[in-house]
Amino acid sequence: MKTALLFDLDGTLVDSDAEHLVAFQRVFAPHGIQLDRAEYAANIMGAPNAMIASRYLSHLSLAEQAATLDAKEADYRDNLGALEPILGALALLDFADRRGLKRAVVTNAPRANAEKVLAALGIGQRLPILIIGGELARSKPDPLPYLTALERAGAQAAHSVAFEDSRSGVRAAAAAGLAVVGMTTSLDSRTLVEAGATFAASNFTDPRIFELIETRLNAGAEEGAQA
Repeated sequence: MKTALLFDLDGTLVDSDAEHLVAFQRVFAPHGIQLDRAEYAANIMGAPNAMIASRYLSHLSLAEQAATLDAKEADYRDNLGALEPILGALALLDFADRRGLKRAVVTNAPRANAEKVLAALGIGQRLPILIIGGELARSKPDPLPYLTALERAGAQAAHSVAFEDSRSGVRAAAAAGLAVVGMTTSLDSRTLVEAGATFAASNFTDPRIFELIETRLNAGAEEGAQA
């Protein structure tokens, strides 16, 4: 099977950006850093922690930067409430089961965050491939996390689909050669399409998602028949 579905986590499978923003606000406040939702969406959402530290915590030593961001991640995990997948996500996973599609989560979140969120959503076993950007040589917006996911899934970019909600994530997936569905949990459709999304959707019930997957599946099948 050449087709895989590759999902970002925060803001894509679960609408968790509000909780992340609050955690950042709590740990940034002692450093005199004021952070609102607009700046979070513009400069933090989807970015690796190293990039966030460089932008906001350059006045601290590297050890202090790491400790501050570790505290933010711990704050986020400790204050997680009940989580629900984005509307239609479970039905899309059911569809993937029926069609035998490989699936992966591709995220810049730390592994501890990703595993806890996936467990809370009850879908960890349904997304067996977990790619953590910070564990690779380069995180999103570099395409390496998506290229790594494709390799582990044994899939091809030309026949696969990614789902993303941030500029950096959309750029990473598009640069890897994937069709990208932009999720409008935090950014508007125009912003996501300008970043490289094929189209934008508010949730996974959008029929264009299934049409896009079928198109990629059919292209893969035709290519296989010609080989």
